[in-house]
Amino acid sequence: MAKRIKINIPKDYGICTLSVVPIRLRPEDGSEMVTQLLFGETFQILQRKNASWIKILTHYDAYEGWIDPKQVELLTEEEFLSFHYDVAVSCEAVQMISVKDQTIPILIGSSLPNFDGMRFRTPMGHAHFNGVMQMGNSRQYAATHLEKLCRKFLRAPYLWGGRSLFGVDCSGFTQVVFKCLGIKLPRDAYQQVFSGQIVDFVEESLPGDLAFFHNDVDKIVHVGVILRNQEIIHASGMVRIDLIDHEGIFNREKKRYTHKLKIIKRVGQFFYSEEEKN
Repeated sequence: MAKRIKINIPKDYGICTLSVVPIRLRPEDGSEMVTQLLFGETFQILQRKNASWIKILTHYDAYEGWIDPKQVELLTEEEFLSFHYDVAVSCEAVQMISVKDQTIPILIGSSLPNFDGMRFRTPMGHAHFNGVMQMGNSRQYAATHLEKLCRKFLRAPYLWGGRSLFGVDCSGFTQVVFKCLGIKLPRDAYQQVFSGQIVDFVEESLPGDLAFFHNDVDKIVHVGVILRNQEIIHASGMVRIDLIDHEGIFNREKKRYTHKLKIIKRVGQFFYSEEEKN
């Protein structure tokens, strides 16, 4: 009988199968968290350090950093590519899913690969999802839907590198909200500022526009989403709603300006019905 030869196919890719996984600057548990993976997001492995750390490149926003491979599922290239079809995005704050005998909470902005309207695929098997989700994108979006998504984050604590309801930074907040609308934004504020079209004056801004703010050396350091009635929702200490004008963000509690306006960009077309306007 011929001897069967086992072929080891390299697993140079992966997918996040936990609610949220930290991505760190260096391969150390105590290293700074630079961003996070949400459930269902995929990545490519760039480098390995022992069996404890892998350096990855995220598929969604091309971000690099180190993760613990025990917190993800590793994939072959063929498996990796198979998770990129019919991807929906969860718009629920938190939704419990069951995969075989496991129950997993998934957070707003999580990816649902191979979604057929009821089920989506994971490396452990299929899971059911019956909440609100977004599939693909369109040219126009209801501003009320945008506001509802933004308000789900209200009072979420500020966390450098965070992208979830349990800790989020300013650009993580805008990125995840727009992901739920099918609009892809880069990870950081200084990258997001290159998206969309310039709005010349704050008086011409519309709900859904992104406002960017700079520091004393003219570096983009903050971003938020403009709402109706000269308001802005942004992550500063926590996700909160403040006023905005041509100078910047005015904090109602502190009764002073906290961020200096640099530029406003329009990355999507949002609309209100006549009833909603009144």
